[in-house]
Amino acid sequence: MIGAVVVRRSVRVPVALAAGLTVAFGPVAGVALADPVSVTDPVAFDRALNLQGVQNGRDAGGYRTTDGHWVRTGLVYRTGQLNNATPADLAVLADRQVRVVDDLRTVYERTIAADRLPAAAVANWNDVIGQAPPQTLVTTLTGGNDLYRAFITAPGANEAFASVLRDIIDTDGAVLFHCTAGKDRTGWTSAVLLTILGVDRDTVTQDYLLSNQYRNASPNDPLNGVSAAWLDAAFDQANQSYGSFDNYVRAGLKLSATDVAALKAKLLA
Repeated sequence: MIGAVVVRRSVRVPVALAAGLTVAFGPVAGVALADPVSVTDPVAFDRALNLQGVQNGRDAGGYRTTDGHWVRTGLVYRTGQLNNATPADLAVLADRQVRVVDDLRTVYERTIAADRLPAAAVANWNDVIGQAPPQTLVTTLTGGNDLYRAFITAPGANEAFASVLRDIIDTDGAVLFHCTAGKDRTGWTSAVLLTILGVDRDTVTQDYLLSNQYRNASPNDPLNGVSAAWLDAAFDQANQSYGSFDNYVRAGLKLSATDVAALKAKLLA
């Protein structure tokens, strides 16, 4: 860890359950190379960070909103865990002005694969599911719909996701958020951010599904890939729990109208 300060914001995960966590969140080593995206695809912007030791690294911006704005690039990045980041990778992230790294993993995941951070970056720990009751955590270990619904219902999950969004508002520089594989907890974070900014649902889903391409995975491979049905389950749970996505943002994530306006002012061009 280089030049890093770690801030713990949430949580614990029972050690007895820890061994199963890698089943839910995928392998921790290796980098899959993305195939080219068709130029006719609305997500054709080349967002790859081209990191050698970090999976699924990409810019979260570059999308058009329904009201004609663009999500700025160079301010928000999403990746898998940074434990295998090479010195060259860290230099790339430092050059991109990454000042905050938000880690969405559990204590066990962090213990077995501690992040390496770029110079001048501050690390914040925003555990999404570590506070879930043991029986709930066990049901999420297979991934899929139950895991994604837990992103809405698990104790501490709303606070974890909201902390990332507030870091984006407050940081003078870029924010990078990640989990282990950079596809599930990270995928929902990105989906929430883009939806708040006004990106249409189809594009949000296509962005989410890019994890299959960046990880050379099939949507039928829960260890390495993602499925649109899982993302749909999270949006559905937000509606079930709060009545609408907007209410989820206000009552679940507790982002005020001022917070939302600040996100849009910073990230929309």
